[in-house]
Parts: sequence; C-alpha cells; structure tokens
Amino acid sequence: MPATASDDPKSRLLAWIEADQAAIVAFLSGFLQAKSPNPPGDTREACAHVLGLLAADGLPHRTVAARPDLPNIVGSFDGAAAGRHLVLNGHMDVFPAIEDRPGERGQWSGEVTEDRVYGRGAADMKCGTTASIMAYRYLHRLRGELKGRLTLTVVSDEETGGRWGTKYLMETCPDEVLGDCCLNGEPSGLATLRFAEKGTLRLVFTIRTTGGHGAYPHLSGSANKIAAAIVTELEAIGDLKADMPEGMAEVLAAPEVQAAIDRSLGDGARHIVAKATVNIGVLRGGLKINMMPDECIVEADIRVPPGIPRDRVRALVQEILARHPEATMEERTDHSYDASWCDPHGEMAGIIQGNVLALKGFRPEPIVSLGGSDGRYWRWRGIPAYLYGPSPRTMGRRDEHVTIDELMHIVRTHTLSAYDYLTR
Repeated sequence: MPATASDDPKSRLLAWIEADQAAIVAFLSGFLQAKSPNPPGDTREACAHVLGLLAADGLPHRTVAARPDLPNIVGSFDGAAAGRHLVLNGHMDVFPAIEDRPGERGQWSGEVTEDRVYGRGAADMKCGTTASIMAYRYLHRLRGELKGRLTLTVVSDEETGGRWGTKYLMETCPDEVLGDCCLNGEPSGLATLRFAEKGTLRLVFTIRTTGGHGAYPHLSGSANKIAAAIVTELEAIGDLKADMPEGMAEVLAAPEVQAAIDRSLGDGARHIVAKATVNIGVLRGGLKINMMPDECIVEADIRVPPGIPRDRVRALVQEILARHPEATMEERTDHSYDASWCDPHGEMAGIIQGNVLALKGFRPEPIVSLGGSDGRYWRWRGIPAYLYGPSPRTMGRRDEHVTIDELMHIVRTHTLSAYDYLTR
C-alpha cells in the first residue's frame, strides 16, 4: 500500500508546526516579555518561561548553572538506532533595552501586530532559540525513527562572551554538548546561512591630561581631542588585507553570494564581509563646555575577518598609541576572540539549503557572519556549526522585531534539517 502524505515523517512535522502556529507565536511573545538584558545578564525569568514548555511536554532537560542568575538549560534524548550527535544552540540573554519613549511600544512588550512580533531580542536571538526549542520538541515525538542523539542547549551570557554560558557547558559537560555538528538560529537573514564569523578585539582607551579652563589650551592638551584623533586613526584597521583560508575568498566572491549578502544584511554589506571594521561604542569625556577635559574613555569594538590575525591589529593599535603618549589601552580579553569557520559546503549546509529551497524556492548562500555567536566554540574544536535565522536588520533597534513568516520558516527549517541529519 503506498504511503500517504501523513505517513511521511517530514509531512507530519510540517503539519504539527502548522497546527501550532498560534502557540509558537504566543511562546515567542511570552519569551520576549521575560526580561533578560545583558548587562546585567540575569536570565532567570526567561529560563522559567522555557522550562515551563519543556516540563509541560515532558521533554528531557536539566539546568546547569555556575551562577544562580545565569542558568543554562541542557536536554538530550537518543533515537532508536546508533548515529550522530546534533546539538541545537540558542541564547536567552539579549542587548540591554533602550529607554522607552512616551507613546512608543515598550521594549519588553512582546506585542503581536501586523504579522510581526516585537520586543528586545526578537531577532537576536529569541526567534532562533524558539526554533531550537520547537525542533527539539517535535523531534522528540519521532525519536523512534531517528539515529543518534539530539541535544538542546539554551544558554545565558552569550552577549558578554559566553563565559557562564556555552563556554561553561563545554568545560563541565563536554560529552553532552559538543556533538558532531551544531545548528544555531542567530539572525542570518533568510537568503544566507553562516559557516564562519569574524573575530573581535574589544579595546578600552583611557586618555588623561592635566585639563583646565577651555580658554587656556596652551596649558594642557584636551583628552577629548586626543581621543578624537585616536578614533580617526583607528579607521586604518579597515585597510588591512585578509589572507583568507583556502577557498573562502572564492566562495564569498561568487556573484550570487555577493547579491545574497546585501539582500540579507543590507546594501553595502558585501564590501565589509572580508574587511576589518571598527565601531566606537562608547566615548565619554568632559564635564562642562568651557572646561578642557582631563580624561576621556573610548571603547572600541573591532571585528576581524578570517585571514587577519588579531596580532596584526594589535600591532597597528600600538603604532597609534605610540603617537599619543597620553593614552593607555586595555583589551577586554573575556569578550575578544579569534575568527572561526567550517566548511561552507558541509553536510548540514547542504541540508539547510535543500530544505529552504523546498520551503521557499531559493537556496541560501554561505557567508561569513559580521557579528559573533556561540557557534565559534564548536568551530574552534573542529566541529561544524551553522547559523540560519531571521533578518538581522532590526536587532538592537527600538523597533526590534521578526515577522511571523520568518519565525515559522525558521522553525520549519531547523526542525526538518535536524530530522534529515539524524536520519541519514
């Protein structure tokens, strides 16, 4: 007797997801209402929201925490036959909220309107984490048809480096969380998937002078003016040339990949994927308009692509500092790290591309991520990690949101891709 559509496991998965759309949207809305800004990083409210769903569905899970305010959730189950180990990874902490303006939508509203779900962390990355949780939930129902093991990791502390999140899990329960491959829902844009990401240098410059009255600049240098000169000179970092790993430059130079980069990340993104960039996140100095400031603090976030060793950037920064003896520099080593990458044509990349092609009619192209993710912890250990998630364009903005179509597409793609990986 021929199989019907309902007998096909992937058709069943899609039917379950379709039937649960309202519940999935409501879960994300509640997740966004559970405040988890980092700093300070307290994710207990968000963790409780996730635990409620896992417990209600009777899904295997436990909490692993180095600090009570930074819990991590780990759950695993085995299929009916031996096979490979896939790890789903997402984080609960989000950027700190911008102060609300009167009459505007609150940052923690979780409001669902006009086919969108709004809230701090909607794009980065509670939509993607929701997809991981839902994939874990649905595949548990089909565990008798799977080979190998599926693990869910829902972590804290990603926004400040992962010391108490993914890094802590890898140090305390590596056999449970390393696996053979990692799938993550960080915002990539639907037209691209990420097989690599830039590294970072987080640098804090402190400029100190004598200071004094603003009408007497002959008596002291201005800490703010020196800071401005340093900020300008740091732009030279963008001129460093990347010697990318074999084959990566060719992948990124393909016309279809260039077009997909701009489509997902915004016009002009293709020009900076292979370049180092500098963002001045904090510049703080001065007390009064007619005073020369005696101190200025500059915090710089430098993103370094594969092929530019961070020591090259450090050497250039030291050259800049040598021209400004009033300045000192400290590197925030807890959130500075090397670039990471895996095979842009790896098996999971092909699985994701095949499922998106079937669902949406296009093939997401492999690119290097402009921002960071916990995926690096797997890649550094030689384990492939791929990111596929919603648009990154609104992350960090007052109106951060995802569309319901994006949310449901990411849930479908992650669920089907995890199934494919664990049935081969």
